[in-house]
Amino acid sequence: MENDGWVRGGQRSTRHSGLPLVGRESETAEIIRHVGAGRSRSDVLVVTGDPGAGKSTLLDIAADHAHGAGGRVLRAVGSESEAHLGFAGLHQVLRPVLGAAEGLPSRQRAALRAVLGLDECAEAPDAMVVGLAVLTLLSDLAETAPLLVVVDDAQWIDRGSLDVLSFVARRMDSEPVTLLLGVRTAAALPGFDKGYERLALGPLDGEAANRLLDRQPAPPTGRTRLRILEEAAGNPLALVELAHATAVRPPEGSHVEGPLPVTDRLERIFAGHAADLPEPTRRILLLLAAADAADAQAAAMGLPQADDEAWEPADRAGLVRQDGAGISFRHPLVRSAVYHAAPLKERRRAHLALAELLREEPDRRAWHLAAATVRPDQDVAAALQRTADRARRRGGFAAAAAALERAAELSPRREDRARLLTEAAAGAVFTGQLGWVEHLAAAVRACTDDPSLLGEAALATGRLMSLGPHHTAAFALLMRVADTAAGARSPLVLDALAAAAVVRYYSGEESQQRQIQSLLSRVPDDAAGTALRAWVLAVSDPSGAGASLAPVLPELIAEAKGDARRLTALAIVAWLLDRTTLAAETFDEAFDQWQVHGPVPDGLACAAGWTRLDQGRWSEARSVAADIAAMAAAAGLDHAEACAWALDATVVGLLGDPAAARRLAERALALVDPLESRSVAVFARRALGLAAVAEGDYDTAYAQFRSAFTDDGDPVHYHASYTVLADLAAAAVRRGRQEHASELLERAARRLGTGVSARVAALIDRGRALLADPEHAEPFFQAALARPAGEQWPFERAQTRLDYGEWLRRRRRIAQARPLLSAALETFQRLGARPWIERAQAELRAAGIEATIAAPSAFTELSPQQQQIVQLAARGLTNREIGEKLFLSPRTVGSHLYRVFPKLGVTARSQLRDVLEGSLSGTGVQS
Repeated sequence: MENDGWVRGGQRSTRHSGLPLVGRESETAEIIRHVGAGRSRSDVLVVTGDPGAGKSTLLDIAADHAHGAGGRVLRAVGSESEAHLGFAGLHQVLRPVLGAAEGLPSRQRAALRAVLGLDECAEAPDAMVVGLAVLTLLSDLAETAPLLVVVDDAQWIDRGSLDVLSFVARRMDSEPVTLLLGVRTAAALPGFDKGYERLALGPLDGEAANRLLDRQPAPPTGRTRLRILEEAAGNPLALVELAHATAVRPPEGSHVEGPLPVTDRLERIFAGHAADLPEPTRRILLLLAAADAADAQAAAMGLPQADDEAWEPADRAGLVRQDGAGISFRHPLVRSAVYHAAPLKERRRAHLALAELLREEPDRRAWHLAAATVRPDQDVAAALQRTADRARRRGGFAAAAAALERAAELSPRREDRARLLTEAAAGAVFTGQLGWVEHLAAAVRACTDDPSLLGEAALATGRLMSLGPHHTAAFALLMRVADTAAGARSPLVLDALAAAAVVRYYSGEESQQRQIQSLLSRVPDDAAGTALRAWVLAVSDPSGAGASLAPVLPELIAEAKGDARRLTALAIVAWLLDRTTLAAETFDEAFDQWQVHGPVPDGLACAAGWTRLDQGRWSEARSVAADIAAMAAAAGLDHAEACAWALDATVVGLLGDPAAARRLAERALALVDPLESRSVAVFARRALGLAAVAEGDYDTAYAQFRSAFTDDGDPVHYHASYTVLADLAAAAVRRGRQEHASELLERAARRLGTGVSARVAALIDRGRALLADPEHAEPFFQAALARPAGEQWPFERAQTRLDYGEWLRRRRRIAQARPLLSAALETFQRLGARPWIERAQAELRAAGIEATIAAPSAFTELSPQQQQIVQLAARGLTNREIGEKLFLSPRTVGSHLYRVFPKLGVTARSQLRDVLEGSLSGTGVQS
């Protein structure tokens, strides 16, 4: 822990004395304000600064303040040696309250105990359920007193724990829980890098630096003081330690021109202090330095020579501190200096001693054995493999990959090294760290020529690359893997083609489709690969594959029962083929049993959101977008994040918030190269077009919809472009561009041929009706509404009804127009599509009907999450059951209901069903 408590005028205790930190008065007030705010609502604050800037002391002050105010404090400290131990940080946070976890719902309790290694599990627990378990537990703990969670040195917290904390932070709403994280300035903190308030601790100014030096037991003077001020550069820890060092001996390096790096200087100082200690003290100091946070007590108390007398010289030298029953270093630099100043032989001896002490902790023991091993050792490699297996079963993919990588380094046999590195690469995919996966794949290439292992390692790289912005390179790599596998008649060929098809969808590049089809034709058709082959065909060419796949899709889905991954893949196929109802049912079934395999969203994950949007489940679509955006941003996967923002922008545009829709769409476009990610470009520009329609700006709307096609009229994207056909026609009519739009529409119809889906056929018919001469339009309107399948897309069907009703009214066929216009208005009201509500109301008034929005439509004013909560509460689910489904704490659910009841005009849950029935049915139509 960067426990720089000594920046208070020479004070060495880590406990807060009540004195303000020198030069940190405003920061102290700020962090106390956040702790106070957490008594009534949730709060997250990331405290950043260089080592020695005062982060740990501020966190100590916050903890003392929370304790003094009657709150509960949970703490964890990251350490470099613990970063590869899956969920070690989470275990630190929850260790004092694990007894309370027994009150969690059984599914949550089982998942939490599994990741903490308290129970064995057959497969990785659902990461969302683990996060929900922690959220529920923290919420329950906060019922009796405000809760403060403090995580120091968060840059060294293991990735699994960090993902859980990020999940919790995103879902804390009105919980009286405050989360404080201390992190080094230059360190990345996945999940917390953006979206949260930060308190940055910069260098002290000259006045504060001098005040701090004046408070030291022997304040430096003259040239020594100037040198200290120069070299410390405003770092409080450096100021204090250099002052302490120069009080004992002349300033080291004063003859050196130019400043030395502060951390190098401090490490030299600390190592110098340790070198003067008695040999028994140096020995146990090294043991403590070799330990991680969870091992520290064993290191401090577990050896006969580690008694109080041995520790006293280190305490007097200011290298360690007493903290409760344990002893720890006052600063990571002390530990680093002690460890690296020791000869390799002594460091190995310390790790072996710790391994002996930790025989009941096989994972930690394995890592200490590995640290003590300098040449290949099959037994240690096997221990690390067992550690990786346990981590993988708990969902700790980063920990598993790290253990496999080290096991490979220690494996005597070349073929074992290659196999383990390949497994590590496959696991590292789920961390989102492309550089790590590429490094592991390169290591595989360096130690084997086995085509199967080489292919698997390259496939891992390509899969992760596909979720980034560089699709041309990802596709080339995946096709090389597929081609090699096809030549060797390896089953890997379909896996590689399946990943390549995802890239083809993202990029929309036509030449990629030809390459996929050419290679797929060489792959023998067999039952084992039926689902994968269907995936490749549908993803790479849905219009061409629709006729053959649509009839067999229900059977393939039935055969996939119980397999969440296959069900999800087939749900995406159904979405691509415009079998929207089937897609939604399959997604719902898959998600009920989904076991998350890591924090990285699968390829085409947004299809679940688009399906819900198409169905009119707009609040759920936004929830899918929010989750994917958060996961993708945490993993640094720009393309996946852009997909989510494009989806959210579309919903927001339909709801009638054009400014927000533009912000979201432009955010999506800024994350990708439109030539590499044509799908995102088309969907984002469709959202921009809808935003323009909402404002009545049809010139802009036409330009945005038209951009979905090339100047020659070909689709920019073979799937996404066709979704704008009818909207393009509508905008063209408003701007007098019917001729150009008609040519483009007919070109698209010819290109699609007979394989067109019912949905696209309806869009084409609506477009033709709008663009036709008025006397020839009606058959096209009737054709667009004739297909019963059209009810799968309620918004699009309502648009057609509105257009047809308007056409009828203008021909004075009022009696025929009214039912269509009323039905359209009902749908728009249910969905909350404000611009279209207003247009439908205006048409009804022109048809002699005064339409008003019924009071219960306040439901559509709620946030997407609030709408879902109300719908589930209306079905009779308890707050805890709703929280289970939506991954929220029961308190958050209750808080949402408390806030929405007045908006809906109700006072009890029993009234919610009536509210929903009112908002989803009547439109308040009066003649």
